[in-house]
This record gives sequence, C-alpha cells and structure tokens, in this order.
Amino acid sequence: MSAKSVHSASVSAQAGGPESPKLLSVAGLSVQLGGRTLVEAVDLDVARGEIVGLIGPNGAGKSTIVKAIAQLLPHRGDIRLDGAPVGRLGARARARRLAYLSQDDQVQWPITVAELVALGRYPHRSGWGGTPGAGDRAAVEAAMRAADVWDLRRRRADQLSGGERARARLARVLAVQAPLVLADEPVAALDPRHQLEVMALLRGHCADGGGAIVVLHDLTLASRFCHRLLLLDRGRAVAAGPVEQVLTPAHLRAVYGIAVVSGRHRGQTYIVPWERDDGPHER
Repeated sequence: MSAKSVHSASVSAQAGGPESPKLLSVAGLSVQLGGRTLVEAVDLDVARGEIVGLIGPNGAGKSTIVKAIAQLLPHRGDIRLDGAPVGRLGARARARRLAYLSQDDQVQWPITVAELVALGRYPHRSGWGGTPGAGDRAAVEAAMRAADVWDLRRRRADQLSGGERARARLARVLAVQAPLVLADEPVAALDPRHQLEVMALLRGHCADGGGAIVVLHDLTLASRFCHRLLLLDRGRAVAAGPVEQVLTPAHLRAVYGIAVVSGRHRGQTYIVPWERDDGPHER
C-alpha cells in the first residue's frame, strides 16, 4: 500500500447515508508518549446506529485511540461528540454521554456485581453520593439481565471468573445509557456464545440510536457485526470503510501477513483467518 493511501485513509459516517448525523467526529488525532508516536493523524467518524471496529495487529494504536477519545491520554486533534468538543465537557456531562470499557479494568474491591453495575449510574445522580432513584434501579437491572449477570448480582465481583467479570463490567457500561460506547476488546475473555451475545448487545445499543467503537482482534466477529472498519498498522490508518473494502486479501496480507477464507451467509460477509502468508508485499 502506498504512503498516499495510508495517509488518506479515514472512516466517515455512512451507515445511514451521507446525511447521517455524526455522533462522534475525530479529526487529525495524534498521540505521543515518551517521545514515541503511537497514533498519527487518524480521522474517525461514528454515526448514530453504527458500530465502527478498530482492527490491526498488536501495537497498532487501537487502544490508544479509544483512550484518547475518552480523554485518558494527552493528544492532538479535534474530537467532537454531537458537535461539542469533548475536552470542554465537564466530567459529569462527559460521563453521561460517553461510556468506556477498558480491556484491563480490574475489580479491586469486595463489592457485589449489583454494586459494580450500579457505578454506571453515578453520573446521572444529583450528587456523586446521591441515592439511586427508580430509574437508576431499572437501568441497573436491565443492564444485568442484558449482559447475563442477573443471577450473579449478589456475588462478589472480585471472585468471578474472567468471563463472568467481563460481562459484569459490560453491564456497568450499559447501565450508563450513554449514546457512545467505547469498548476495548470486550470479548477477549468470553466463550463463543457470550462473544456473540456481547456483540449483539452492542448492535442493539446502536439500533436504539447509539453508536459504538469496538476494538477487536477477532476478524470473524469484526466482519459479522461491524458496519465499518478502520484497519491500523503502527499508529496509522491503512484502510477504512465497509467491511468488504477493508478486509481484502491485499490489506490482510500487508498488515497481518495472513490469508483468509471468506464467504457470505444470510446476506452477511464473513472471513476466517486460515494461514500465514509471508509472500512479498509492500509495507
């Protein structure tokens, strides 16, 4: 892939057509830490109603991008949520409108699953220590049932299995009821059934008018559930757009060094990584 095509790759709102309102707009996002450039000049839009998947090898900059959008890393560039600069939003307003699920968020306290999920409602209370109302309790219950942790609600969150804990943390994010969800590898510790359920939950969130950015290593899930993809390599955008335009044999060979098997089922494209492909290619 040429340098020109690498620098020009960007993701723009297309799920609802060219006039789709942009829930999130990111322009020229760059992140430098410790003298190293981790992300360089990335553009990214998310429309209401769509999941945008961030894919790429380890170290490509996927997690860095979502952390920067969540205002957890210093960065350059313009990030807007519903047209408003995210950096100018107060902490409470930002927490109500943007929910972030980290890949390395550990539960360190001896609290129950219900108490963990209820943390997602703090931005909506009159004060950080305010008493939860009926709406808060309903949101927490709905989130626990959706994430399949209702039966675990009285269990200590720090004593759950990795998969159970991952679902409980997702329930906390869903309880926020934020328009935008940033999910960093939300299916990493889950069995196949729960992977499908988590992706379906994120799809449902978007179908209800929200949007999501999801970091994924599983290209099969990315091809199945994401509306559009941004393929990254060494901090730069390599390809962006609909699944069929991003997950091409040339892109996957250049970035991952793999060959895939692809097909369609029930009107959806899917791919399965099949073997290494270390043939000559342009980097």
